[in-house]
Amino acid sequence: QVQLVESGGGLVQARGSLRLSCAAYGRTSSSATMGWFRQAPGTARAFVAGLRWSGGSTVYADTVKGRFTISRANAKNTVYLQMNSLKPEDTAVYYCAARMGHVILSAMHLMSQYDYWGQGTKVTVSS
Repeated sequence: QVQLVESGGGLVQARGSLRLSCAAYGRTSSSATMGWFRQAPGTARAFVAGLRWSGGSTVYADTVKGRFTISRANAKNTVYLQMNSLKPEDTAVYYCAARMGHVILSAMHLMSQYDYWGQGTKVTVSS
């Protein structure tokens, strides 16, 4: 079993920055795939970014490309989502997801590829 714990959410003004963290505990794997998804009120959960732990390959949703960066800290079993130039439409609950194995890059946006989910952290961007 793997537990994911997110942190770092909060209230920020438009054009500001936040960094989200997701710490993984339990039976983690060096071949894991990590993802960030978000869900705004009244909408479906949507892919934000994904990262392959081994090698560091990344994938981004078009809506955040160039503004958000996903990265990892191996020693801490932690993945980060650095969010810059935030917009009100980025307001959502952000969820960390993990699969203890490889996911092909073209499938990283699919929720079905992930076995473990965090509890979510809320991000509010004011205009």
